[in-house]
Amino acid sequence: MPILLLIAAVLMLVLLITVVKLHPFLSFLLVSIAVGIATKMEVGKIVGAIQKGIGDIMGSLLVILIVGAMLGKLVADSGAANKIADSLIQVFGNKRIQWALVATAFIVGIPLFYGVGFVLLVPLVITIAEKYKIPAVYLGLPTLAALSVTHGYLPPHPSPVALAEQFHADLGKTLLYGFLIAIPAIIIAGPVFSITLKKYQAKPLAIFTTKNFDENKLPNLFFSLLAAFLPVLLIALDTIVKLLYTEKNGFTKTIHTIGDPSIAMLISLLIALYTLGIRQGKNIATIMAPMTEAIKEISSILLIIAGAGALKQILTDSGISNELIQPLSGLAIHPLFLAWGISAIIRVSVGSATVAGLTTAGIVAPLIASTGVNPCLMVLATGAGSLMFSHVNDPGFWMFKEYFNLTVKETIKTWSVMETIVSIVGLIGVFIINSFL
Repeated sequence: MPILLLIAAVLMLVLLITVVKLHPFLSFLLVSIAVGIATKMEVGKIVGAIQKGIGDIMGSLLVILIVGAMLGKLVADSGAANKIADSLIQVFGNKRIQWALVATAFIVGIPLFYGVGFVLLVPLVITIAEKYKIPAVYLGLPTLAALSVTHGYLPPHPSPVALAEQFHADLGKTLLYGFLIAIPAIIIAGPVFSITLKKYQAKPLAIFTTKNFDENKLPNLFFSLLAAFLPVLLIALDTIVKLLYTEKNGFTKTIHTIGDPSIAMLISLLIALYTLGIRQGKNIATIMAPMTEAIKEISSILLIIAGAGALKQILTDSGISNELIQPLSGLAIHPLFLAWGISAIIRVSVGSATVAGLTTAGIVAPLIASTGVNPCLMVLATGAGSLMFSHVNDPGFWMFKEYFNLTVKETIKTWSVMETIVSIVGLIGVFIINSFL
C-alpha cells in the first residue's frame, strides 16, 4: 500500500508539472495535501506538516541560497568571470582554449547558479569560437558540462545543499567527495566527449556574443578567484579541522563559526562587495541593484525547495516513510543505486533537476538510517541521477539548442548525451568512493 501510494503521488506530481503545466511549488502542495488525505490525516495536521516541512528546510537554507545568489551576480557583473577566462586562456595557450573555458566554468560555476552561469559563459564561448575559428559546440559543450556538474554535485548550489539538509549529511564532506567525483565527470563528459563534436559546424546567432568589458576596469585575478573560491575554502577548512581536532578550544570554535555555510557565504559576499565593487570605484547602491535582481531570479528555486520540504514532511508525518523502510530495504538494489535510479526517472519525466533530486530525497531518506549508507554519498548519487538525459521537457535543452543554433536531433546527440555521461560517471564515482569508506 505505501509503495502504491508513493507511486501515485509521484505520477500526480509529474502530470501536474508536465501536462497541466502547474508551477512545481503548487504541484508539491497539491500532492502533499492529496497524500495527507489519502492516509486519513486530519486537516489541521496536514496544514501543520506542510508548514513544518517548509519552515525546517527554508530555515537552514535561506541565508545560504540568497547570499549565494547575490555573490554569483556580483561575480558575473563585475567582470570577474571574464578576468578568470582571459587569464586561463593566456596560461593554457590558444591550442588549449577548450581546457581554459572548462576550468573557468568550474571555478565560476561554484558560486554562480546554473542559469546565471549559462547566460554569462555561453556568449563568451561564442565570441572566442568566432575569434579563433573553432566550432562553437566543440568549445561550448565541455564548458556547460562543468557548469552542469557544479550545479548537480557541489554545494553551495541549491539542490546539493537542500539534499544535504534532507539527508542530514555533512556539507563539508559532501563538498570534498563532490570534488573527487566532479573532476573526472567533467573531463569525460567535456573534453573527452567533445572529440566527437567538431563535425557540428552550426553558426551561433550573432546576438549571443558577449558584451565587452573595459580591461582597465576589470578586477585583478586574485580578487576574482577569491570571490569564486572563498566559500568553498572556508567550508572545506572547517571540515578538515573537524577531522583533525576533536577537542573544542578557541581556535576550533572560530573555524567552526566561519566555516558554517551561512557565515562562510556572508563573509565571502562582504569581502567581494569591497574587492569587486567598492575597490573598483562603485558605490553600494550601484552594486546592490543587480544583486537585488538576483534574489528575484532564485525565487522560483526557493519555492520548489519549499514545496519539496512540505512533501517530505507529509511522507514522514503520515507514516509512509517508516512503512517504506522495510520494502525498500528488502529490494536487492543498493541504496545509492536506488536513489540515483529514482532521481533519474523523475528527471527524465519532469525535466527539472531540482524537482527530481528533492522528490527523491523524500522517498529514500529513511534508507540512510536503516541501511547505514553514507548520507554524503546519497546526496551525490541523487544529484547525479537528477542530471540524467536532459531532453525536450528541460529548459536547459532549449537554451543550448537556441544559443548554438542546432536542430532538435543535434541537440539530443550533443547536449542530452553529455548530461547522460555526467550522470553515469557520477554514479560510478559514488560507488568507487563508497568502496573506500
